Amino acid sequence: MHAITHTSRPLIISIIAALFAVVLWAGAPLLVDLASSVPPFQLTTIALLSGALAALPTSLSGRRNRDGKAVRGRLSLKWKLAIYGLVPALILGAIGGYLTGVGMAPTAEAALITYTWPVMFIVISQWLFHRRIPLPVLCGALIAFAGAALLLSPGANSEGFSEYMAGYGLALMAACCWALYSWLCQAAPAPVAPVMPGLFVLAAIGAVVADALSGSPFGLPSGLALMAGVGLGVGPYGLAMVAWDMALRNGPSGLVGSLAYGVPVLAAVFLVIAGVAAPDWRLPLAALLVVTGSVVASIKTGSQRQPMPA
Repeated sequence: MHAITHTSRPLIISIIAALFAVVLWAGAPLLVDLASSVPPFQLTTIALLSGALAALPTSLSGRRNRDGKAVRGRLSLKWKLAIYGLVPALILGAIGGYLTGVGMAPTAEAALITYTWPVMFIVISQWLFHRRIPLPVLCGALIAFAGAALLLSPGANSEGFSEYMAGYGLALMAACCWALYSWLCQAAPAPVAPVMPGLFVLAAIGAVVADALSGSPFGLPSGLALMAGVGLGVGPYGLAMVAWDMALRNGPSGLVGSLAYGVPVLAAVFLVIAGVAAPDWRLPLAALLVVTGSVVASIKTGSQRQPMPA
């Protein structure tokens, strides 16, 4: 009985944390729309600095945890370079690439490309941890992705593909960055959440450099745009990423990764409620596919996370 409780508690925490992140990420399109007047890398900088402040309590909590601090102190040079060098670059690539890509291509198509990252994460995670991809995980990922594709693809415009090629490429880059970031959070021998504020600041410095190189006029946004940028950092790119790190470290990658397909479904619901989009019959069917895919991906096949060597 104790063994069952000990095993199920991390899974429940993982699911709750993943769903919390999904809900926050689903609100991102509304916030991005409200801050559309802000250049993408300036918006990225504002979001990252706000995210650093939102994640600060997790850093202070981690410092009080002596065991966690001891583990981080024993990290190999390889993992230190990965966490403090590669992770900030991936955060910048994911957020900056998405915000820039959405501005250069149709939103629905760019979003659909970006939402392929859970498939990439599941495949990478299962292959690198187990050197195989269990059939339930693969089927669940494809079913859940079909729900996202059903919801987003009808709005895609096939004309002018070459005109939007750069935007599509940036959206695909964002998807790759999200997938690699998620895998590193899962594989790291120490939690990433306690050092997240510092990683956000490093990524923000990169965004400032990118903004300077892009030549966009500098100016602090005001009013609603500034509030939306801060909200984007506090929620979708702050608390959500901390919760996602917790979910990845406590749950199976197949289930956690598939839950991310709830993002486009909930995002559509939020857009309908806000009056930005009209109700669509595809929404309940997409939600059913996402839930079904998550259940299928959670079927036990010995694909639970295994610790990576430091």
